[in-house]
Amino acid sequence: MGGGARELAGYLAALAGWMAALAAAVLPQWRQSSYAGDAIITAVGLHEGLWMSCAAQSTGQVQCRLHDSLLSLEVHIQTSRALMVISLLLGFFGIIMSVVGMKCTKVGEEDPVTKSRIAVAGGVLFVLSGLCTLAAVSLYATQVTYEFFRESTIPINARYEFGSALFVGWGAASLSMLGGSLLCCSWPAKERRGQQYHRQSQPSAAREYV
Repeated sequence: MGGGARELAGYLAALAGWMAALAAAVLPQWRQSSYAGDAIITAVGLHEGLWMSCAAQSTGQVQCRLHDSLLSLEVHIQTSRALMVISLLLGFFGIIMSVVGMKCTKVGEEDPVTKSRIAVAGGVLFVLSGLCTLAAVSLYATQVTYEFFRESTIPINARYEFGSALFVGWGAASLSMLGGSLLCCSWPAKERRGQQYHRQSQPSAAREYV
């Protein structure tokens, strides 16, 4: 795969990962009611996310309510919120820098070495964005797992399990890190060596001409 094709593939994968991370951040299905056990004790399915909680009735009606207070939320929710916001910001700046640095764009094409370095910087931002998404989703999933398996008087079919947003988040983190890694392969090693050789050869050539 050529350098330009690799950059384009990495950019598309990272962009898809950023969009998936945005979807995961706003979805309310970070955890949902568990239907494990012998019997279902309620006809209402509960979903909770970083920003709101929803109740889906068996008739198909869904009611959602935003979390009332930021400071009253549990620590893992606040931490996951912060990590997802940081991830989206890093990914946003990674999108801008990658567009500027890719070989298939016309911006800054008079200096290909600097252009490639900008693409690498965009790839690093995408990798960091993916790591933040991975940390947020894994932290939330760890808390859900702990609450599900800990000893409690709450019936198992009244507890919570993984929601679909967690799997979207894991997929988003994988795509972002994969795309960022491909963009990081744009480091202009050969071009840098050629430029250094050209600069070193110019003075000697000038002396021979004199």
